Amino acid sequence: MTTMTEVSAPAPVPAMASNDRRGSWIPTGAMITTRLMELRKRRGLMIALVVVNIGIPTIFLVIRLLGHAFAPHSYGPAGGYDIFTNLVAGVMYVFGFIVAATLGCTAGSVDLSEGMFRHLVVTGRSRLALYMARIPAGLAIIVPLVAVGFIIVCTVCVFAAPTTISYDGANIPAHLSLTGLETWAVDHPNAVFCDLPYPGPTPANFRCGGGPVSSGPGGQVFKGAPGASAPTPLSPGAIRTEATQIAQENYGGYRQEFLYPSNSLMIKTGLWLELEAAIGFIVGLGLASLTGQRTVSVVLLIVLELILTPIVSTHRIPHLVNLERGVVGLATAHIEPGGLPLPFGGGGGGGPGEGGAQLVPESITVAVCVIVGWVVVWTALGAWRMMTRDA
Repeated sequence: MTTMTEVSAPAPVPAMASNDRRGSWIPTGAMITTRLMELRKRRGLMIALVVVNIGIPTIFLVIRLLGHAFAPHSYGPAGGYDIFTNLVAGVMYVFGFIVAATLGCTAGSVDLSEGMFRHLVVTGRSRLALYMARIPAGLAIIVPLVAVGFIIVCTVCVFAAPTTISYDGANIPAHLSLTGLETWAVDHPNAVFCDLPYPGPTPANFRCGGGPVSSGPGGQVFKGAPGASAPTPLSPGAIRTEATQIAQENYGGYRQEFLYPSNSLMIKTGLWLELEAAIGFIVGLGLASLTGQRTVSVVLLIVLELILTPIVSTHRIPHLVNLERGVVGLATAHIEPGGLPLPFGGGGGGGPGEGGAQLVPESITVAVCVIVGWVVVWTALGAWRMMTRDA
C-alpha cells in the first residue's frame, strides 16, 4: 500500500511595503540638488548674476575709494548714508529684481528649450514636485548672491564714511543725530549764522568774513545784499531758537552726506532686497512655465519693472487706482524701509517715510496681500501649466 503525503500549497508571500515616493508632490532633497546643479552649470547666467549683484556695487565702491585716496579734495568719501541709499534703491533693488527674474525664467523653461521635459515625465515623478523643486533651488542661488553684494555695500558705507567734514563752510562733527546737530548749533552760533544757509541777513551779533557782506552803522559786517539795512542784534534766547531752527532745516542734507546707515536700517534694507529678489525669481519661474519661453518672459518682466511699475507707482490714473494697487512693484515700494529714496529714480524717503507721499496711496496690509497674491498666483499658474502640458 502506497502512502501519499499531502503537499500543502505554498503560503503567499506578503507584499512588501512600497517605498516609492515618485507620486508625492513634495520634492525630495535629491530633486532640489539636481535642479540646483542644472542652474549652476549655466556659466553665462551665473556670471551675469555675480556681475549685477556683486560686481557693479563693488566696482563703483572701489572707484570711489581710489578717487578719494588719490584726490580727496575732488572726490568725497566712498561710504556714508548717501552712497548707501543711492546704491540700494538705485541699483540693487531694480537690477536685483531683473536678474532674479531672469534666473526664474531660465529655471521655468530650460526643460522645454533643451528637450528634457519628456524624459522627466517618463520617470514617474510628480510634475508638481518637479516644479516645486525649482523654487528652493533657485532661491539657494539668488539669496546668497544678493546677501554678499549687500554686505560689501554695508561694510564700505560704514567703515569708509567721513570722519572730518566741512559742510557749507562750517566744520561740523560727523555722524551727529538731529539732537546732536541742534546742540552743536546752539554752541556754535557764529558758524551757524555765517556758514549755513540762512534766509535773512546775519544778525548784528556776528561778524562774518565770507560771502556777500554789507557794513552797518556800527561797522558790523553781515550777509545780505549791498545797501541793505543792518539788522538789529538778537537776544541770547532768540539766537538759540534761530540756531536750532537752522540745524533742523539743514539736517536732511547733513544726514545724506555725513551719516552712515544705522544697524536697523541695514537689516531692514537687506531683508527688503531679498524679498524683491525672491519675488522676481518666483514670478519669472511661473511666467516662463506658463508661456514655455524664456526670452519673451524676460522681456515682459523688464518692461514691468522699468516702465510700467514707475508709471503706475507715482501717477494716479482715475478709475484705475485699484488696478494700480495690484502691481507688485508698488506694494514693495510701500514696505520699503523709511529713509531710503524711492525706487525707480524718485526722490525722498520710501515706505512710511517722507517720500511715500509720492506713491499711489496703499495701506501696508493691502501691500502685503498683493505680494502674497503675486507669489501664490504665479506659482499656481506655473505648476498648473506644467501638470497639464503634453509630454
